[in-house]
Amino acid sequence: MNHWDQFLGPYKQAVDELKIKLKSMRAEFELLDAHSPIEFVTGRVKPIASILDKANHKNIRLEEIETEMQDIAGMRIMCQFVDDIHVVVDRLRVRNDFRVIEERDYISHKKHSGYRSYHVVIEYPVQTIHGEKKILAEIQIRTLAMNFWATIEHSLNYKYRGQFPEEIRVRLQRAAEAAFRLDEEMSLIREEITEAQAFFTQKKEKHKKTNRK
Repeated sequence: MNHWDQFLGPYKQAVDELKIKLKSMRAEFELLDAHSPIEFVTGRVKPIASILDKANHKNIRLEEIETEMQDIAGMRIMCQFVDDIHVVVDRLRVRNDFRVIEERDYISHKKHSGYRSYHVVIEYPVQTIHGEKKILAEIQIRTLAMNFWATIEHSLNYKYRGQFPEEIRVRLQRAAEAAFRLDEEMSLIREEITEAQAFFTQKKEKHKKTNRK
């Protein structure tokens, strides 16, 4: 266990630091009174059991985990609209505090299951008492609708170990398409939504100021 604590330490540090940095991107947009492409940010370090299970499934030797497993440190950025995803990806590409080494577009090229998301794999430098250590981390950018579907599919995948009954598989694909149609419909009325949200935020701030007096 001590070995795993030492091994996972830099990954935990990376997740904590990336949460702060990515959330600050949202705050910057809000300070400019601009629509933030980021709704919220989450992050986690993959549990040891999941690391071992994936290593076994992918035939990755333990000594290769550090270089072959890209999602030990995982971040998720939730967006309201599909177009927001591309804005976030563009912002990630130009940052100089980490290096983007791979991108996988599962929105334009969805998985057979119906899964949609945009994955960005980065090389992130962690500062430790032994010096700098560069680790791999995966950032998944998706809409709220995509995330809802992916969360359900992930839970079912654990139950069926990837071997879904035909009826479940078909229904999941239909649900994935329904979720994407929802995203498309929301994009068509994006301007009205953002205006309504801005009005609500201004009203809430005005109410706070009135209560302080």
